Amino acid sequence: MDRERRTAQRRERADSRTVLPRRARRGRAEAAPEQRGPRGIGAVKEWWSRLTTAISTGTFADETARYASGQTKHDYIANTLSWVVWGMIFPVLSVVATRLVGTEQAGMFSMAMVIGQLLLFVANFGMLTYQVSDIKEMQSFNDYLIHRIICCVAMLAIGVIYIRLRGYDAFMSNVCMGIFLFRMVDGFADVFEGRLQQKDKLYLAGISMTLRNLVAIVAFSAMLFVTRSLVPACYCMAVAHAASVVIVTIPLTFFETERSYPASKRAVRELFQLGTPLFLAIFLFNLLDSVPKFAIEGALTYNDQLYFNAMYFPARGIVAMTGLVYKPQLVRMANLLDDPSKHRQFSMTVAGIFGIIGAMTAVVAIIMATVGIPALSFLYGVDFEQFRPLALIMVVMGGLCASIDFLFQVITVLREQRAVTRLYLIAFVFAVPVAFLLTNFAQLAGAVMASLVIMGILVVLLVTEYLSIRKRNAESRW
Repeated sequence: MDRERRTAQRRERADSRTVLPRRARRGRAEAAPEQRGPRGIGAVKEWWSRLTTAISTGTFADETARYASGQTKHDYIANTLSWVVWGMIFPVLSVVATRLVGTEQAGMFSMAMVIGQLLLFVANFGMLTYQVSDIKEMQSFNDYLIHRIICCVAMLAIGVIYIRLRGYDAFMSNVCMGIFLFRMVDGFADVFEGRLQQKDKLYLAGISMTLRNLVAIVAFSAMLFVTRSLVPACYCMAVAHAASVVIVTIPLTFFETERSYPASKRAVRELFQLGTPLFLAIFLFNLLDSVPKFAIEGALTYNDQLYFNAMYFPARGIVAMTGLVYKPQLVRMANLLDDPSKHRQFSMTVAGIFGIIGAMTAVVAIIMATVGIPALSFLYGVDFEQFRPLALIMVVMGGLCASIDFLFQVITVLREQRAVTRLYLIAFVFAVPVAFLLTNFAQLAGAVMASLVIMGILVVLLVTEYLSIRKRNAESRW
């Protein structure tokens, strides 16, 4: 009964939020939608003045919002730019590391980034889509924030334990720690940017994400150029990332969204309960994606790790480009699903995005077959022509990964995320022996083929589950 009463109270509270003026509820004036701020150097000066004034007066939460919501064009532009820059970090820094410290150390950096990427999902706990689609705010932002802090601490602790269990030497351990700190900051910033997207200000989240990742790229590259050592470069990248979050991301969120209701221990516990299936599904998917890389680390050399990841980047580009298409649509898709008369439109949106994934995969395959492989050889200073068939297989695998990522988000919007975890566990049980056997038998080619097989099986399982969910929902309406 307590749970039902709390749910009813939250719904009443959410309904009141949709009626009352957003800033008026908090005693703050809303910015006029047509208000435009200064640009360029003027924008930087204006931001610094606004920030220092808020710090000196302690009025972060009482600042007037200056940027309008519902800026669809700006949302797409800023979100596209942010994900392009985010997707560039791994490949660009791998190229920089290859050129400045050689392929072996670049391979070590690549492996550390793979592990850090996995740990990032511990920090995020799969909650971004859930948070931004929580349009009635059944949980407050403070609930999400405390939940994220706990997850970030857990992520770093797991990273330390992994380093100890793996038995890395001091150099590799420090490279990993620098990357883990960098990714922890990434996960922490994500909850603030999710808040901006939830309030229909995705373009501000995109600006924040773009800035902090550009700062990280510059900091790493500059420090590596000066020191010719990965360790200070990785730590410098983490510090620069954190500084950007403190100076831009956090203040921007407080300035541009209304004050949150206080956090509740019970609500935070609910987020862990609700998010566990999301986390397990996303973590298992990315673990599945990384199993061939762990197989390479165990059976081959760090040079092979670099070659695999270099071919892998164009494939992941398909996933990133797909995200640019569907992520701005998540709130809209949740609204379509909330209206029974628009369920057909929801299905058409899903089908259309699948068509886009197929088209993107074909385009990337053509690019790789013509200019892509010579470009990889030029950037890394390694002859990738010998890996041409493997590079094209990787592109197909990228299309499968994009389909998996999108299907997971759709099933999350449908609030059927628990079903996905079981499918990923099935695929994981199959993936581990396949990846290690193929890698040991056929070396780098075996690792690439293992990736394709694993993702192919997962696509079939997810498509079957999605169709089953829609069929059950249709029957329940009757």
